[in-house]
Amino acid sequence: MTYQESFITFLVQCNALKFGEFQLKSGRIAPYFINTGMFDTGSKIKQLGTYYAKAVHEHFNSGFDGVYGPAYKGIPLCVSTAMALSGMGHDSGYVFNRKEAKTYADKSSTVGMSLEGDTRLILVDDVITSGKAIRESLETLKTSGNPLVKGIVISVDRQEKGTTDQNALTEVAQILGIPIYAIVTLSDITTFLHNKKINGRIILDNDMMTKIDAYLARYGAA
Repeated sequence: MTYQESFITFLVQCNALKFGEFQLKSGRIAPYFINTGMFDTGSKIKQLGTYYAKAVHEHFNSGFDGVYGPAYKGIPLCVSTAMALSGMGHDSGYVFNRKEAKTYADKSSTVGMSLEGDTRLILVDDVITSGKAIRESLETLKTSGNPLVKGIVISVDRQEKGTTDQNALTEVAQILGIPIYAIVTLSDITTFLHNKKINGRIILDNDMMTKIDAYLARYGAA
């Protein structure tokens, strides 16, 4: 089993991936939903960090100095990813931003490793829709040593349209000028789970697959 397939199984077992009917922030009614807030124990967040670390290593090898996570969801992500990378032989730093400005002692807008113009960072986040949170993070980093952001790693590429007919991730990557990689895509998920039993039950049956195909026919963008 690849680490991507293992990650999909992990999503199901943690109840972080659900199929049904869900209203998204965009207003779309989707037949699937990904809730990374379900990684709510030490063992789960530790395991999640290993998947991010493997994706970071796959796409960037050792060409970076630290991992950045945007507050708040990105905080455990960058810490657990850095810990997992250390176990893989790459002892990188980690850093995250403060949501509220600190007015005493250390007034830095970030917490963690020191940042300079030649510091190479990888950003980790759960999912990206409009890219607003990432843009806010980039603005914060500009005033915090202005490090070099080498790329972004997220959990799932939902392969949906953004503001145009283009894939939302591709659109955001072009706007930012930074490559974005997902641990898995929606196609990876459906291919692996369709009519497959996990813990004795079929997770994604033919009826739900038909609904997903119909949704993607309207909103999908590979």
